[in-house]
Amino acid sequence: MSAQQEDEILPPLPRSPSAILSDVQLRIVTGGKPVANGIALRHNPTSNDVSNQINGTLGGATEVENAIHSSPSCDDYRKNMATIISEYFSTGDVLLAASELADLGVEEQHHYFVKKLVSMSMDRRDKEKEMASVLLSSLYNDTLTPSHIKLGFMNLLETVEDLSVDIPNAVDLLAIFIARAVVDDILPPVFIARARGSLSGNSKGMEALQVAEKSYLSVPHHAEVVSGKWGGSTRTGVEEVKKKISDLLSEFTEGGDVAEACRCVRELGLPFYHHEVVKRALTLAVEKPQTEALILNLLEKSVQDCLISTSQIAKGFSRISENLDDLTLDVPSARTTFEHLLQKALAAGWIENLNPNSISSDESSKEEKITLKMYKEECVKIIKEYFLSDDVPELIRSLEELRAPLFNPIFLKRLITIAMDRKDREKEMASALLSSLSMELFSSEDVVKGFVMLLRSVEDTALDILDAPKQLALFLARAVVDEVLVPLNLDEISKKLRPNSVGSETAHMARVLLSARHAGERILRCWGGGTGWQVEDANDKVAKLLEEYAAGGELREACRCIRDIARPFFNHEVVKKALVMAMEKKIDSSMLDLLEECFDQGLITINQMSKGFSRVRESLEDLSLDVPNAAEKYGEYVEYALKHNWVLPAIVDAAT
Repeated sequence: MSAQQEDEILPPLPRSPSAILSDVQLRIVTGGKPVANGIALRHNPTSNDVSNQINGTLGGATEVENAIHSSPSCDDYRKNMATIISEYFSTGDVLLAASELADLGVEEQHHYFVKKLVSMSMDRRDKEKEMASVLLSSLYNDTLTPSHIKLGFMNLLETVEDLSVDIPNAVDLLAIFIARAVVDDILPPVFIARARGSLSGNSKGMEALQVAEKSYLSVPHHAEVVSGKWGGSTRTGVEEVKKKISDLLSEFTEGGDVAEACRCVRELGLPFYHHEVVKRALTLAVEKPQTEALILNLLEKSVQDCLISTSQIAKGFSRISENLDDLTLDVPSARTTFEHLLQKALAAGWIENLNPNSISSDESSKEEKITLKMYKEECVKIIKEYFLSDDVPELIRSLEELRAPLFNPIFLKRLITIAMDRKDREKEMASALLSSLSMELFSSEDVVKGFVMLLRSVEDTALDILDAPKQLALFLARAVVDEVLVPLNLDEISKKLRPNSVGSETAHMARVLLSARHAGERILRCWGGGTGWQVEDANDKVAKLLEEYAAGGELREACRCIRDIARPFFNHEVVKKALVMAMEKKIDSSMLDLLEECFDQGLITINQMSKGFSRVRESLEDLSLDVPNAAEKYGEYVEYALKHNWVLPAIVDAAT
């Protein structure tokens, strides 16, 4: 998915808070194939097919163009629909039907699939009717959106009179399908009221709505009644699975063993039902705030191990968002806690391709949703301005004004994605900026999360930027050379990627680049000979300017030389060398004057100052061999810096 497409995901229609997942009946007819617990699992398209398409696409732009222009006509699409449905009724293979439907790529016509599936099953046995309901439930919110389901049933209501010519009991059958869709939580109960306003009072469509409401949805134990209409209910199997999920989560919150909890989830053998695990885990975190940290750890581990897909995570968040009104009655802070969990998930990249508007319709959360959307828009503006001005301090000020540190990984993803589609100059600027941000604003965790998000979406990026994997490998290797990441971070990143994926192969490519002879020098100059910078060169320049200043140079001239180096993210080295020189040559006063002037001019930031002091502290043991009172001197420098507000208070704790 391109950066532009990422913001264009349409939210589903609002759904009733009373439509709770515990009423969902999941079924499957397998054509003789064994299925765990007899439960049909909603389809979550794997990325294997996508990976294969991407791998083919990387060969050249011609194949991309062919793919773009190969979408079928409306008539062809409808013929293909009938074929897919007939094959499904023969095989019972939900995954195959979902894959074939997705491969057609004409999403705007998917409502016709809903209509065709139901109408074809009406003229068949109960087995096929059950299979049709199962397939709709399985494809919901993955291949079929809520609007597809709604429009498909509206088309059925409008054409049921024609269906009645060939199927005398079409009205009653359609009523059961509508009731089943409500019970399966793929149609909101309010659909009946809204559809009633679009139909004439004496139509068969209106009759079908009345039968669905009065004869099926209003009777006692209506869920069981409707679920058993096509013969044989699997409700016991569903309830058994739900109980297992509740038990494993309860045991997890008591013992805190993440690995054991993941093992239990894996043993369920129901990857397309993991949204229920997510939903119940989030509900537990809302009801018992003390479990929040544990639940977040479990979800993070599940995503890292590729146990629960991001699609299932998103669906779990969607399900709990629909029940917030009910939850709030028992837990007044439910909405606030949910929004907090949602922002954590977005920032971590667990549901990066989901528009937050689609999983929360609460008015009180609009500010947060707008903030995320505005943040993404502002990111693009800030990055483009930086590429024009090369003004790092201004960019940092702009980011600080946004006051959204949770979204730092998103900024990193946007920065590198935009740079990859530009010239080498912008790529070099992006790497330099990343080094600066890692010193000023971004934590190591932010950088890791940002690269994980980039690597997970590199297949989609490659649709627009054919050499995206190669470029991203260079960015990742450059981050290690620039000490933004340490080599161990590459292992951490790889563990969060799906094995054998393009993202995983890209991370491996970065390792290969780093293991080559003279890797540091080559990678520093990867964006076109001479545009990189050498750490050794910068160190030499810093040492020379400080020597000249110590020999009687001017304060302003020293500041000018520091500015001319033009590596603000490397200014911590200036601080370190100045402090070491002050100790060794006993010129405390002049060096502290230089640092004070640099700070007053905004040349060296408080974060760079703090990092420089930290570097000196780490080398005190070696310094003490040449300067016996090095520790004492360092303490004096820290005290002076704190008095003049150059460094962060954390330096005091570290110094003592």
